[in-house]
Amino acid sequence: MDDVNEGGNNSTGTESVQLAAADWAELTHECLINILSRLSLEDRWRRVMRVCKAWHQACADPCLNSVLDLEHHFDPTSELPRFWTPEFERRIDNMLRSVVVWSAGFLTEIRIRHCSDRSLALVAQRCPNLQILSIKSCPHVTDTIMTEIASGCPKIKELNISYCYEISHKSLSIIGSHCPNMHTLKRNLMNWLDPSQHIGIVPDEYLNACPQDGDSEAAVISKYMPHLLHLELRFSKLTAKGLALIAEGCQNLEYVDLSGCANVTSRDIANASSNLKRLKYVKKPNFYIPRSVFHTERYGHWRLYDERFQTDVFRI
Repeated sequence: MDDVNEGGNNSTGTESVQLAAADWAELTHECLINILSRLSLEDRWRRVMRVCKAWHQACADPCLNSVLDLEHHFDPTSELPRFWTPEFERRIDNMLRSVVVWSAGFLTEIRIRHCSDRSLALVAQRCPNLQILSIKSCPHVTDTIMTEIASGCPKIKELNISYCYEISHKSLSIIGSHCPNMHTLKRNLMNWLDPSQHIGIVPDEYLNACPQDGDSEAAVISKYMPHLLHLELRFSKLTAKGLALIAEGCQNLEYVDLSGCANVTSRDIANASSNLKRLKYVKKPNFYIPRSVFHTERYGHWRLYDERFQTDVFRI
């Protein structure tokens, strides 16, 4: 900051800093909120709220806590084993609980990972205006708490429960029943065809717990989420039967992602798509299975994939 000239005398650098600090301390709460709103969440949490009591109180204002978005901190290319530890989960839970309390009921968007039932219980109690809930990779989020979320947060429009293996089709039916405005569902599973990308990061017992009831989930999606526009089911184990049910019950679908869905064929997708008049894009399970990897007598159906899926090929 430039020196401040007053009464014809030049102020020293120290005096300038002191004057700047005094100016900031005298800001009204409204002005401080306006300034802090221009900072990132990370800057507010790691720096600003630690400066003084007044700044901490400003950071806790409901106006600054209507959205909690940590998604960009979880780049898939830099996922770490520590993310799956109890210690890290407790840190995320504590942060989520703080934001929920500070939001005073105005929290509308949550995008986090590795939280648990402990913090989501408070969300269910105090976030009636929640519209977006994204809780990817949460091994300790269960059907029990999702039932409470469904009752306490009826305005949810977008739900992402990808890689949450303790959440079953029961939660989908309850969420669909209580949240009539649901238009986006992301229920992606980890790559069970080639789990090597997760080994050493995700606990083995969790990798092996991949849900098997793809058609059961498809059935409740079809029945309880008829207004869906966007649906992601990457690496789901649904079959042609489940896909047909979705096409029958969710006829407003515009986007469908079926990447890695090994149990459906291009013909199954074409048949289902014929019922989806508004469909703009469908992502097919394009991949190639090397003959040396799988025994043909057990995985004989893989030989058909060379003919079914010719574009955007990735090798397993």
